Amino acid sequence: MDDLWLGIRLLLLLGVANSAPIATKRLLGPRWSWPLDGGLRLPDGRPLLGSSKTVRGVVAAVAACTLCAPVLGFPIAAGALTGAVAMAGDALSSFVKRRLAIEPSGKAFGIDQIPESLLPLLALQSMLNLPLLLIAAITAAFVLLEIPVARLSYRLGLRDRPY
Repeated sequence: MDDLWLGIRLLLLLGVANSAPIATKRLLGPRWSWPLDGGLRLPDGRPLLGSSKTVRGVVAAVAACTLCAPVLGFPIAAGALTGAVAMAGDALSSFVKRRLAIEPSGKAFGIDQIPESLLPLLALQSMLNLPLLLIAAITAAFVLLEIPVARLSYRLGLRDRPY
């Protein structure tokens, strides 16, 4: 039962990391939306990450997770680490998608969800003494829940696209 409650709280923290950049974009519009990759294009002509990955989004995820972590019963450092590594995983996903010629904000099931959830959980493993089976279960839950949550967010007007 303790692992179930821990898993739910971690899933919520990952949800905060995932939704903070979207909520911040909705609140601020184009203000302070500097691209994380500085607009860099690789020799293939495609962007390194794309315009939807912004410094503002990283700051929003780290700040939101840092503030929410204590509410969920985690140390502040766990929140900051979750937000930062989730956004690193999101950037890695974007990098891979650009190499596969998937446009910015284009859908790629698995590529979009796994790095953003698995990498922060692995980073938290020793800090929170997380068993590998729990990490796998939370990652699977994040992958399965992210699409219906994204569609609901779209219907509520929080996202620009239903994924």
